[in-house]
Amino acid sequence: MLKKLLPLLLLCWTAPAFSHEITSGAGFVTGFNHPVLGFDHLLAMLSVGLLSTQLGGHAIWRVPLAFMAFMLVGGVLGVFAIAVPFVEIGIALSVLLLGGAIALDKRIPLYAAMAFVGLFAIFHGHAHGAEMPELASPVLYALGFLSGTAVIHICGVALGFIMQNINVKWPLTRIAGVAIAATGGYLLMGF
Repeated sequence: MLKKLLPLLLLCWTAPAFSHEITSGAGFVTGFNHPVLGFDHLLAMLSVGLLSTQLGGHAIWRVPLAFMAFMLVGGVLGVFAIAVPFVEIGIALSVLLLGGAIALDKRIPLYAAMAFVGLFAIFHGHAHGAEMPELASPVLYALGFLSGTAVIHICGVALGFIMQNINVKWPLTRIAGVAIAATGGYLLMGF
């Protein structure tokens, strides 16, 4: 099973980059790269996939879809320059709290989990959308960042299934949650 998932996992392995520095004339590829190469975005979106796997059932697809829907709302707010306070802090906080939720491994009701990730998705979407007006192809950019987000969510779900099925005595998903939360705490110290 691991051999079949390895190509998907390799898609998740990226180097951190400055995802908020976009040049004009960008389209789909730049939009796709924004969440994939932005370390803070990457961790938050992987966390959404891990959390949805931990919750199981319909959460596996509903929680990531809720994130994407609210991210689109945040993107529209950003495109129209409607202020959302503390966007960068909200993004860092999303890494901390999503990692914490994974580490705690408590059963969260489905709609509460959807609202939880949806709140953070607005910050992520706003960061993406605020850059769209200066781009030559904002529709392609939006399709790119939605596609990049979907790929990361799928990677998070795949990692969640792999970690749950590895036969070791440590709860790997919860340990990953602790590491993600610690990274979010570190990101917050920068503000």
